[in-house]
Amino acid sequence: MDRWTRFGKAIGSHMPIIAPICVAAGVMFPQVFGVTEHIVPVLFVIMTFQGSLNNTFASVLEQFRHPKNMLCILGFSIVVMPVCAWALSSLLFGGNANLVTGATLEYCVPVAVVSFMWCGMYEGDLSLALACILVSTVASPVTIPLTLKVLLGATVQVDVLGMMSNMVFMIALPAVAGMLVNDATHGWGHEKLSPAISPAVKVLLMLIIASNSSQMSDYMRHLTPELVAMALFILVFASCGFAVGLVIAYARGLAHGQLVTSSFCSGLRNISAGAVLAAQFFPGEVVFPVMMGTLFQQVLAGVFGSIIERVVGRE
Repeated sequence: MDRWTRFGKAIGSHMPIIAPICVAAGVMFPQVFGVTEHIVPVLFVIMTFQGSLNNTFASVLEQFRHPKNMLCILGFSIVVMPVCAWALSSLLFGGNANLVTGATLEYCVPVAVVSFMWCGMYEGDLSLALACILVSTVASPVTIPLTLKVLLGATVQVDVLGMMSNMVFMIALPAVAGMLVNDATHGWGHEKLSPAISPAVKVLLMLIIASNSSQMSDYMRHLTPELVAMALFILVFASCGFAVGLVIAYARGLAHGQLVTSSFCSGLRNISAGAVLAAQFFPGEVVFPVMMGTLFQQVLAGVFGSIIERVVGRE
């Protein structure tokens, strides 16, 4: 069991390196990893369930008693960032509706479960992080299709009902189920079950990244100046997510823990969910901006973690 646990931790600690390798594998061998496309939603259910085993209803309810910090983070993540992504990508890439859709979709998805890990590493407010993850995840079947419909409805056909049912199946139901198991077993789900299946889930994440990347193989093999510019746009915009989340919390005079959580929960998005939606509901080119986020966000999390330690300092 110890070797199994160390194996999972090794994958997690090397994700900034592993994620780009998985993207490259999917691009180079689409005939191998593309065959798993149809089972990716099922794999994602397992991932969401395992991540939610670390949540409890009590921790979320505590944040609802004093919701100002949570609402500030969610307002920025769910409303401001998608609107800015749509506005800026439309200005820069208005001639390509697929790239605009991909950039917008990437920032419609919920806060990433992995943000909890980064908050723990840099002494963030974990209950605040859990609340942001859970609320954005459970609300995503409504917020994602609605945001896309409002921002892109005039130029892109959005299957609202299909997307909502997909998000309920992939994210909302397994998230609630994970918390129910953890609460019903009085923490056994978090202490025993989650660590036991965590290494397998990390392997599934690698497979999901490679499978989703296979959808953009043709575009990566025939890179154009426009696609390179979109990759750079995603890098800059993703960096701004971390930076603005940190600046807002600092301007509000929040403690170190809330500063950390605000930065990571603003910058880290559940890109795997976005890639699954892009592959299932949109043309292949839409996957390109979404998967570019996979290349950058884990590396950026490490960079901003160091910035927080050096510039803001620990309490």
